[in-house]
Amino acid sequence: MFADTHCHLDDRRFQNDLPQVIKRAEDAGLVLMINSGADMDSSEASVRLAQQYEGFIFANVGLHPNRINELNAQTLKRLRLLSKSPEVLAIGEIGLDYHWNTFPVWQQKEAFRTQLDLAAEMELPVVIHSRKSTDDVVEILLEWHAGLQAEHPQKARPGALHSWSDTYEKAKPLIEAGFYFGVSGPVTYLNAPERRECTAALPLERILIETDCPYLTPHPLRGKRNEPAYVRKIVEEVARLHGKTVDETAKITTQNAFRLYGLRVQAA
Repeated sequence: MFADTHCHLDDRRFQNDLPQVIKRAEDAGLVLMINSGADMDSSEASVRLAQQYEGFIFANVGLHPNRINELNAQTLKRLRLLSKSPEVLAIGEIGLDYHWNTFPVWQQKEAFRTQLDLAAEMELPVVIHSRKSTDDVVEILLEWHAGLQAEHPQKARPGALHSWSDTYEKAKPLIEAGFYFGVSGPVTYLNAPERRECTAALPLERILIETDCPYLTPHPLRGKRNEPAYVRKIVEEVARLHGKTVDETAKITTQNAFRLYGLRVQAA
């Protein structure tokens, strides 16, 4: 059984064949897909998609750091309402992006903290976007986590770092705090040995598999539109790095997703 814990099936690149994409995912052995919001439109679309494919597709809702211009009292109220939907598993993807620097750092941090507070209020994990901003992301996450009461549900399962691209050393304090780490297509790229080094060092019990489709298509399928059915290529590489079989790795990483998001673990 496989899980794709971060995808964007509402993207326009799926508009002509989405039912077929979802059928291929099912045929490939997926038991769970999580569609992640990045702005208000995609958050709304993610919930609608999850409602259409109840029990198979779930949703995250939130504002990506490049979309925080949408954050105001009205949209925060709407995110709060959306997050009450049973199909919503987390607040995300949220975080900091210093690559594009679409908005000033202070504004990104403010929006990040606001959405972290929303997650704590709604008792939901967070899904974190971090690009060239690891130190600040780690600092803010650890500060947020330390402020949670001991009995808060997210103290033990605070969230996941989407498509983690930094080192194991940078990941260590987040591992200690209970965070999970998304591994995506770049772990298969021939020019990304640092991704494989970090993935090999991460505890398998803290790894989530994600496609981030339609982006980050794994090798040897690069150049094609990515889709959830390709998740096996990522699992195969993680299995190789951890000295496990594909089936063992798929089972462990899928159970990780069910545990983080408070879902009932399916039988292998």
